[in-house]
Amino acid sequence: MISPRIAVVAQHLAPGRVSRWSSGAFAVPESYIGAVRRAGAWPVLLPPGQLSAGGDPSDLLSPFDGLLLIGGGDIEPRRYGAIGRDEIYGVEPDRDEDEIELVLAADRASLPTLAICRGAQTVNVAFGGTLHQHLPDLEALIPHGTPGGGEPVVHDVRIAPASRIRRATRADVLACSSHHHQGIDRLGAGLVPTAWSEDSLVEGLERERGWLVSVQWHPEDTAGNDDAQQALFDELVRHAQA
Repeated sequence: MISPRIAVVAQHLAPGRVSRWSSGAFAVPESYIGAVRRAGAWPVLLPPGQLSAGGDPSDLLSPFDGLLLIGGGDIEPRRYGAIGRDEIYGVEPDRDEDEIELVLAADRASLPTLAICRGAQTVNVAFGGTLHQHLPDLEALIPHGTPGGGEPVVHDVRIAPASRIRRATRADVLACSSHHHQGIDRLGAGLVPTAWSEDSLVEGLERERGWLVSVQWHPEDTAGNDDAQQALFDELVRHAQA
């Protein structure tokens, strides 16, 4: 059997981030790659910028059986009708462009898609939703960790019965690793919330049709020793094989 190929959109690394490289680079943290490989698929990195240079998202996805969107910096606020704040960091305009167009193309093609942290926010924005730009400003929220290399926070997430996340993980509550300062605000069209932290922040989104699963936490952080978190990648690959 030929292993399914999962497209993974990479993030930018600034010039000098890699020792002895004078130019920038594109990268995906190894934890994502390991989780996809354990699930039995081939991860293939897509450097951002192809679509903003005039590529077609359907053509770009045509060799692949699934799509994975990973974490990273913030989405440009203008893409969801907001004015940027001082706390916004790590904006990659060409990555925003590519990921939004790839999500919409994957949805049209019913291509299985797993979106993680920034990826979940991208999915919401792609379908017309908005984001909370800085969670620490919202009263009564529990800590959700520090992005950009900060320490993660592990907190429980409640999973909706009969959701795709529940079917994959077989858990009603998951212990989840989080490090993000933004979150889902107004839902995008056709998206259903299916997971929540104890402060009622939306932590999971699913499309009404197809297999598009978005989680605000980082399952790749603990997937190596937590079967329930690895199961999200396993389920992505199972649907990709189909």
